[in-house]
Amino acid sequence: MSALEIITAGPLTSVQDFGRFGAQRYGLAPSGAMDRLSLAAANALVGNPLSAPAIEIGPIKTVLKAHGGPLCVALAGALRFAHRGDDLCPLYRTFLLRDSEVLTLDAARKGVFSYLAVAGALKGEAVFGSFSVNARAGLGSPVPRPLRSGDRLEFENAEASRELSRSMVPPVFGEGAIRTVAGPQLDEFGASARTFFDSPWQISPASDRMGYRLEGPRLTHAGNFNIVSDGTVDGSIQIVGNGQPIVLMKDRGTTGGYPKIATIISADFGRFAQTRPRHTLRFEMIDVTTAQQEARAYHALLHSLLERIRTDA
Repeated sequence: MSALEIITAGPLTSVQDFGRFGAQRYGLAPSGAMDRLSLAAANALVGNPLSAPAIEIGPIKTVLKAHGGPLCVALAGALRFAHRGDDLCPLYRTFLLRDSEVLTLDAARKGVFSYLAVAGALKGEAVFGSFSVNARAGLGSPVPRPLRSGDRLEFENAEASRELSRSMVPPVFGEGAIRTVAGPQLDEFGASARTFFDSPWQISPASDRMGYRLEGPRLTHAGNFNIVSDGTVDGSIQIVGNGQPIVLMKDRGTTGGYPKIATIISADFGRFAQTRPRHTLRFEMIDVTTAQQEARAYHALLHSLLERIRTDA
């Protein structure tokens, strides 16, 4: 059976797919890829279902070694150099890893997360319908934690006899402010709501898959910063007691007791997740109808990935 061995990996490297659904009523977050579009692109290139599990790789240098094989793989997402021995491996193009070959992924130069997809089925058992790792909940497969040195991921039906080179024009993220809709407690912030949307923000290095902390002007609550806990979604922007926002990410809690000023729209969530610490960004408010239109356009883009693939003999 073909396998990839983890030689070195950072703390944000784990197995992720589109996430698990239908269990939030039990307090279980969906988890899943921080940038779903890049995950789907890597899977499309190697012929897997768009939602199949792949390796989500954080910004730190990562090294993997192939066993058995050959393995047909593709890398998408954050801009970084990838080397197979002395050969440079471009993003958004398939390449082969033969037995004992080492793949080195340098630190990300732009963006945060990369996705390494391998043709074939990852050996493991889905938990609540998903392989996605949620380390705090101790869930995921084949290991319920981030990947580390010595781990081996095995793949079934990974024969790479089809040595066709497949490439894709990378899907382009939008630019400009991160778009949001009004949060359920927007009215509780008074003038601070204008401050939030008029001010530049930076993502703190003290951020992870559970939440991205924002650094900027101190916001004030009209009332107490504690509220009766209510439901959260990916992209909920809470304002905690110190007046600084936290954007809830894929491994968030399913409820929260801080007021939420806004929610990042689903079409911009991946772009926000790929924003590096200390990068300056802004937020803008759009109406729900426009957000729904953008969600449909994002869904169409996701399912047009196969049409972007070019095959060379």
